[in-house]
Amino acid sequence: MLFEPQVVFRHKFLVGHFMRYTSYREEFVLRMAVNSCVTVVQLGSVNQTHQSDVHLLPCDVEHDGAAQVATFFTPTVKERKHEKTVSFRGRGLKGQEVTHPQDYTGLVLKEVQKPSSDQEDRIVKVSSVFHNFTYWNLETPPTSDDRIVMAMAWPKLAEMIHAPVED
Repeated sequence: MLFEPQVVFRHKFLVGHFMRYTSYREEFVLRMAVNSCVTVVQLGSVNQTHQSDVHLLPCDVEHDGAAQVATFFTPTVKERKHEKTVSFRGRGLKGQEVTHPQDYTGLVLKEVQKPSSDQEDRIVKVSSVFHNFTYWNLETPPTSDDRIVMAMAWPKLAEMIHAPVED
């Protein structure tokens, strides 16, 4: 899903895909490229929001509520060198800690109200922030060729590509 920023902000945020902002407001609007639906993100006080441990799993979990990750998932993670291993629903996962690009902030968003149709605007708020996350693969460790790892390197590469050329 691609987003086109409608308003420019001071902070840089990582929400789904990368977006860069250079001014400040309490709320910003994103227009999805897929349709004309608008997603309104209520920033509130992002700096006062608590930090979360974020895990990106290689599966769909059909649950939209709170999960006891700290009780049942995190304690079973084994860490050796830069690789983590864990079992989730009987399947072996291998993961690594991934830091998002410099000057970006990861946002965990919570839907304020569910839209009744695909055409209705979505309103979400920032429930927590993160500065790194654990990226998990099924049975093989993440590599630099994985899409997520490459996506984290893209903003720096894009900045270098678009930087002025000096003689």
